[in-house]
Amino acid sequence: MMASLGNDTKTVSYFYPFPDKADERTRDWPLVESPWNVPVLLAAYFLMVYYGPKWTSRHKPLQLRVPLFFHSVSMILLNGYICLELVSQTRALGYSLGCQPCRVNYSPQEMRIATALWWFYISKVLEFADTAFFILRQKWTQLSFLHVYHHSTMFVFCWVVVKWVPTGSTYVPAMINSFIHIIMYSYYALSVLGPRVQKFLRWKRYLTRLQLVQFIFIFLWASQMLLRGCEYGTWITLSMAIYSLPFLFMFGKFYVQNYRVATVEKKAK
Repeated sequence: MMASLGNDTKTVSYFYPFPDKADERTRDWPLVESPWNVPVLLAAYFLMVYYGPKWTSRHKPLQLRVPLFFHSVSMILLNGYICLELVSQTRALGYSLGCQPCRVNYSPQEMRIATALWWFYISKVLEFADTAFFILRQKWTQLSFLHVYHHSTMFVFCWVVVKWVPTGSTYVPAMINSFIHIIMYSYYALSVLGPRVQKFLRWKRYLTRLQLVQFIFIFLWASQMLLRGCEYGTWITLSMAIYSLPFLFMFGKFYVQNYRVATVEKKAK
């Protein structure tokens, strides 16, 4: 695929699977055009995960209450915008929840959906800050394989959907995930306000339940699209179904270990 550089006559060749099928509406958008954005940002993220703890362990953990609060509020607002845009514009276009093909359409509503999904992709880059906060605060139990796997793979997956299917049924998992992130970052924002507020935050386990319900729904939703032969795209639908399975296992394991087992041990004492 040839990507033009503004008004310059120079071109750059990018090599990746199915370049001719990339959606023409978003193929040149920031952090979407070049496939090199993905490995470069991922490499930076993995270097932070590997070397960050080695550096911070030599120093006292930071509190970072103010940056944490403002980051959480920013993510609440961003995810709120994404969720609202996806709900309002898909309803205006009469999108189907069960099966909505991705059509190359430049209507204002379709472009607003594509823009919201691009911001959803960008939000996954901004969520790398969550890992940085864990490292700087030396919250080693929270810097788990599940956390790193979730943040790194979601970033890659979102690049794929924005590059190839930035409208259509893509809106369903993005809408659900952005809604859950509104709740999640609300919890994070409140948790840094001190003991007076923290004592009322007894609903963390329900966040994990919501995430489990999300992945169960996505697996069932993607499965029914496959069975119906939805024109959205077999390869991306199958990918969504398969992608949800490791999360079901890991979040389920996390829930059992941190809430079920802990509750049983507490009662035993």
